Amino acid sequence: MNTRSKILVTGGNGQLGKELREFSSLHTGLEFVFLSREELPIHQFELVRNYFNTLKPAYCINCAAYTAVDKAESEKELAFLINGEAVGVLAAVCKEHNTKFVHISTDYVFNGKAAVPYKESFPTDPINVYGASKLEGEVQAMQLNPDSIIIRTSWLYSSLGKNFVKTMVQLMSEKDEIKVVKDQLGSPTNAADLAETIFNIIGLCHLQIYDWNPGIYNFSNEGIISWYDFAKEIKEITNSPCDVKPISTAEYPTLAKRPAYSVLDKTKIQKTFGVKLKKWNDSLRTCISNMEN
Repeated sequence: MNTRSKILVTGGNGQLGKELREFSSLHTGLEFVFLSREELPIHQFELVRNYFNTLKPAYCINCAAYTAVDKAESEKELAFLINGEAVGVLAAVCKEHNTKFVHISTDYVFNGKAAVPYKESFPTDPINVYGASKLEGEVQAMQLNPDSIIIRTSWLYSSLGKNFVKTMVQLMSEKDEIKVVKDQLGSPTNAADLAETIFNIIGLCHLQIYDWNPGIYNFSNEGIISWYDFAKEIKEITNSPCDVKPISTAEYPTLAKRPAYSVLDKTKIQKTFGVKLKKWNDSLRTCISNMEN
């Protein structure tokens, strides 16, 4: 890779941004610029343009997002500004500067009524504001910069941020019993695996080993489980004595509806970029090991 290739990462202090930062230390010949949401609020469009004029990055990985799923129901305007309009502006600015744009999206663009894993081409139909705002970002990115790569992921967790795994580990250390939803199915994604995949795609395309193939791709770890199964595995790995009990979605009401089925078909990203997928439980063990160390 060209030593002067700058890679700009927005949302640099989120869990994926932090994992990308960990991987960047392995690429000593590259120049990475990580900007937190405080340093570069992507919905402040003039600031975005000024940064691009100064940095002139070869690549931009957008990890910045409004991710408070329940809160989005009452903050629709802000969610759509950050997840929708701002993504469109970033994509357009990337096109102006000939910057390759990688944007992270979500399984929540689907309604969760499928019975087979969602392919990228399946019809979208979000059932909450967060999902609708992320879909708007996808639409704007592809309209304003058709050369974009969008990666949809699901059930993202990491040893470096707030997420289901860290919450479960904490609750299991404090409580004798917890209840976890069993009728929502999906595939967890270790953010470290997603970070590695993003770097591999950029690196292999930059070296012209693979062509830059714009479009939408799905990525997660392998396996189909419920949140309850996820919690049970966390309990087993951490040797927690906490009793994990299954409950239904109806018994755990939330402000925003959740898809009942969020499994993504990853065939496209595997075939296009030679991506290798790890099993969800192997990646979970690695993550918890990193947390303990």
